Amino acid sequence: MSGKQLETSVIIIGAGPAGAGSSFFLSKYGIPHVIIDKETFPRDKVCGDACSGKTALVINRANQEWLSEILNDAQTFMPSWGITFIAPNGKPLDIPFTTNRTATTKAPGFTVSRMVFDNFLFSKIASPYASVYQGATVTDIDKKGDKVVVHMLHNNVEYSINAPIIIGADGDKSMVRKKFLSEHTTAKTSAIGLRAYYEGVTGMHHENFIELHFLKEVLPGYLWIFPLPNGQVNVGVGVLSERIREKKINLRQQMLDAITNNPQIAPRFANARLVGSIQGWGLPLAMHRQPMSGENFVLVGDAASLVDPFSGEGIGNALYSGMLAAAAIKDAVEKGDYSGSFFSSAYDDVLYKRLGDEFRISTILQKLCNYPRLFNLVVNKAYKSESLRNTISSMFTDMDLRAQLSKPSFYLKILLNK
Repeated sequence: MSGKQLETSVIIIGAGPAGAGSSFFLSKYGIPHVIIDKETFPRDKVCGDACSGKTALVINRANQEWLSEILNDAQTFMPSWGITFIAPNGKPLDIPFTTNRTATTKAPGFTVSRMVFDNFLFSKIASPYASVYQGATVTDIDKKGDKVVVHMLHNNVEYSINAPIIIGADGDKSMVRKKFLSEHTTAKTSAIGLRAYYEGVTGMHHENFIELHFLKEVLPGYLWIFPLPNGQVNVGVGVLSERIREKKINLRQQMLDAITNNPQIAPRFANARLVGSIQGWGLPLAMHRQPMSGENFVLVGDAASLVDPFSGEGIGNALYSGMLAAAAIKDAVEKGDYSGSFFSSAYDDVLYKRLGDEFRISTILQKLCNYPRLFNLVVNKAYKSESLRNTISSMFTDMDLRAQLSKPSFYLKILLNK
């Protein structure tokens, strides 16, 4: 084997949405960087495959033409206009993502398999400022003086890559996090998700609403059914790890039991066929604030534990954190300051200022799922009240309104029909 030495401004470990998002904006700022991924694209990633308006926002800021590609290719990126909540009592509630829709309005969200979406993002990384190594193995990460050194094996060649900053975009088992934030690495993931692809599922919403089924047996988690192009659906379940341990839940069997026996779900799967296998992954939930940076490093996406505690959204938060990380790094390069205190202020504080309320409210909502009677109450009332349905719909874009869900007075007004 021969060895090579490389110098760059930033090293990114991981080329999924968090890493790709970081790369997009570093390239916009003209900052040279090396991006490394252990897989070769296209590659699969276990996920729910649903993308929110936050995903569209970041892609639009990176390059408006990329978002146009997505919005104009409904055969690949299926437009989704809303969400259906199914209460523990089985009653459904359709909530559109927007109440101000016109003939020219584009769908706020879309669904697409991660195999396709991540490859789309990966294909956009190419720029004069990005050097990409896929199918590469990071063998070690060192700190030498004011530089981070990544040791990499690629095509049977050993590399030592030096940079003043490293971005950990390498998922919930992040090597970067373990190296630099070992005291904040928990032994167990906060939630576990399973995902399966099915064909032949019936009863999907005509506007491709995604479905969240809050079944009594999985609360405070839920079972989801998300429509995908080509007649497939993504079916999965996400449950808190502590509940799985306490109740000794067999998550795979629980999901299959719901598909087979639940009176609302089973008929829709009567002629359905499982495509491939059922796969699982960890969901690092943003249930409390954790450090996401330090001297010479920042963490983004799952490596920073940014999965929404209620909705399970990870893709939009991964892209958004990559965008903010790149902005902080731009300032760091200009000031020549790569200290932990600088990144804590320029990245951690900024991210939590923008997303912290969302995470806190989602954490409360997730805990409220422990009280199925409250859930049933809201759905029953909203089912009969157009004004309440519109209020809940607005909560997807208005954080002040969403905060009402965490207040007892909200449920008292519903109970009193006010």
